[in-house]
Amino acid sequence: MPTLARSFVSILLAALLAPPPSFAFQSPLSDESIREAYFLGQRHDGSLERLLNKYSKHLPPPKLGPHVAWVTFLTPFMQVAKSSNKYIGSYSAQQASLDHRGVQETVEISIKILLTDSYGAIIAAPASTRSGDPQTYQLKQSDFWKDFQVQVFEGDETREPAHFDGKADFACSRHGGNCTLIGATLHLEFLATAFNSDSATIHVIPPEGPEVSVDFDLTALR
Repeated sequence: MPTLARSFVSILLAALLAPPPSFAFQSPLSDESIREAYFLGQRHDGSLERLLNKYSKHLPPPKLGPHVAWVTFLTPFMQVAKSSNKYIGSYSAQQASLDHRGVQETVEISIKILLTDSYGAIIAAPASTRSGDPQTYQLKQSDFWKDFQVQVFEGDETREPAHFDGKADFACSRHGGNCTLIGATLHLEFLATAFNSDSATIHVIPPEGPEVSVDFDLTALR
């Protein structure tokens, strides 16, 4: 066999015998995966909650500034499982498949922010124009979460969300009164096709305090 032909065959065999590369979670979901996600959600035995720990990263509080408490990366598979978990006895695997049919699959990233002693619900009001006036204070606005920046990377490339929103979180008394602002939850939604490699990084830039970066191994997620 000529040398050039032998080289070509060697390269071809090496490519065929090499282990397949590891990529991100499955999308689009197969019918079998939808059924598996459905039954996972229907167990109601804590197994879904335990598995969700792989999809969440919990962070310690900083010395100063707000506490970015946890970041969750929900794949299409886990979204179907969580949706199934809401039902008890009146939801079938066939219905789960029908509900998913034609749905544009997404990745949902949630970021939990907690107020702290150094970044609390009560802040100093703007200084008075008259000298000698005492300092006054006011409640932090419920849309304070808009001061946070979030960057999502796949490798060195940024991924832009299809949707970015947030909501303030409150702790209320037993009867629903006397509610106190305690933090906020940021919610980002991406097309699942935006992620096709083996890792993703979520970088949070608060208005005060240290920045936070969280890495997810997408090959470990379904």
